[in-house]
Amino acid sequence: MARDRYFIDDQQAAYFLTMTVVHWIDIFTRKEYKHIIVESLNYCTEKKGLVVFAWVLMSNHLHLMARIEEPQTMSGFLRDFKKYTSKAIIDTIQTREESRRDWLLDKFGFEAYRTRRAEQFKVWQDGNHPVLLESNRFIEQKLNYIHENPVRQEIVGNPEDYLYSSAVDYSGLKGLVKVELI
Repeated sequence: MARDRYFIDDQQAAYFLTMTVVHWIDIFTRKEYKHIIVESLNYCTEKKGLVVFAWVLMSNHLHLMARIEEPQTMSGFLRDFKKYTSKAIIDTIQTREESRRDWLLDKFGFEAYRTRRAEQFKVWQDGNHPVLLESNRFIEQKLNYIHENPVRQEIVGNPEDYLYSSAVDYSGLKGLVKVELI
């Protein structure tokens, strides 16, 4: 039987992860939703043993290079992170001014119904596309990929100018999320 290439085998190893919003919905165009992700990542670094090496939050997905310290597990972190941020995003959609409220709730509600993978609303796609960070060359490649993402999307001209990324930290300044430089 072929082994799943995107399986978290070693729960404490470092991985390149991608978490994507269902239907690639551009939810992270509003600062309120971005801050949910930032605050949750910081909480997990302080209280849940998450070590973030690099990250970038784009309009509809999050890339992380990270590991988790024992006794926590990477699978447990991903499950809890997605569950908490999903609930917080839905609560924010329901309680704040949001011009897309009905459309977003309809899309997230339909996805929960369609997949039967959530009670009312499903924000994140299943899976995280975990890729083990094994070689220095691969680590450097993924680090550049993460930091160049906002440049490729023409959001900023220079990686360190994008607020929702660890490129700020790698330029010598302090970013929004606690990062351990590689």
